[in-house]
Amino acid sequence: MTAQPTQQELVTVSVFTQRFSSTPRGARLARHLAVQQLHAWGVPYGTGVSDALALIVGELAANAVMYGRVPGRDFELTLTRLAVGVRVEVTDTRTGPPYPPEPGGAGAPRPLDECGRGLLLVEALADRWEVMDREPPGKTVRAEVGVDWDCEGH
Repeated sequence: MTAQPTQQELVTVSVFTQRFSSTPRGARLARHLAVQQLHAWGVPYGTGVSDALALIVGELAANAVMYGRVPGRDFELTLTRLAVGVRVEVTDTRTGPPYPPEPGGAGAPRPLDECGRGLLLVEALADRWEVMDREPPGKTVRAEVGVDWDCEGH
């Protein structure tokens, strides 16, 4: 008796990429367009997954504007629909001291601090995240969130 060969499922990946001005307005627009794209992919507005990804995009875009800004240069948002979830990548052109810290390296802010909680939120909501150097100079912060595409939107 011979075993029947199994067919491997093909993985379709969809990608959304957009550049934004390194301004607070650019960061807000990145978050808004990300939520629209997720909805188009089947992650409805207002669901837990949509809200988590919106928060991650918002925090990473805000960090790119606040800490990664180089005058006259934009930041880039890339969303990738994977077979098992969504990958968020925010790329800026700033080099220098390693910011943001590596996963697990973001210290807890003091209770009255007005900033310093963004990466803690990303770490809590993402299944994994990392910081990668890129050529030409700059960095990309990548976060991934699992999505059950069969159940999302039902």
